Amino acid sequence: MNNETILIVDDEKEIADLLEVYLKNEGYIIRKFYDPVQALDSVLAEPVSLAVLDVMMPGMDGFTLCRRIREKYLFPVIMLTAKGEDMDKIQGLTLGADDYITKPFNPLEVVARVKTQLRRYKQYNAGVNGTPEPEAYDHNGLYICQDSHKCTLNGETLALTPFEFDILWYLCKNHGRVISAEELFETVWGEKFLESNNNTVMAHIARLREKMHEPARKPRYIKTVWGVGYTIE
Repeated sequence: MNNETILIVDDEKEIADLLEVYLKNEGYIIRKFYDPVQALDSVLAEPVSLAVLDVMMPGMDGFTLCRRIREKYLFPVIMLTAKGEDMDKIQGLTLGADDYITKPFNPLEVVARVKTQLRRYKQYNAGVNGTPEPEAYDHNGLYICQDSHKCTLNGETLALTPFEFDILWYLCKNHGRVISAEELFETVWGEKFLESNNNTVMAHIARLREKMHEPARKPRYIKTVWGVGYTIE
């Protein structure tokens, strides 16, 4: 049994209970809530390894809960949405969610997504292991180091999620070259690109620009080449 703790928040008791059973079978410690306000209080008291949040909940919806979590924590967040609408997915990703799953779903898919996100997060936080010369990129006040997974902009540390870091790193590594959304998605997410995945990339780019205090119309760092992709010159 591992010591990774999964937060499940869904006001539909049957769904929350079902996820609890499947994730417990994988050895995870489960903290389950039907009330999002109680869930937030629990996270603030003791952070978890990963959160699975339903979007549509009374009192505080999943988007608000995700935003409140992201004010302090960077652990992975997976959103559950019943609508399957692109705008819901984009909103969740823009607020800092790492992944989304549309209801109805196969519980085994949720387990697989949880494992993927935790694996990525652990790799992201592995830190330096005695590498003599860490590979880094330093340009116009933007500094990003692959080995330490540190990123600063004009001396200010950027709190990036693993996906955000990997996107920025790949763009920096290929600075001067325009990277298509397809190439970026397949490299960072490691999955086959579908047309709908373009929204996922766009949402993460928007989130990165927000954290970098980039003006929407004339960004200094991550630039959009319309119809082609993204580049850091």
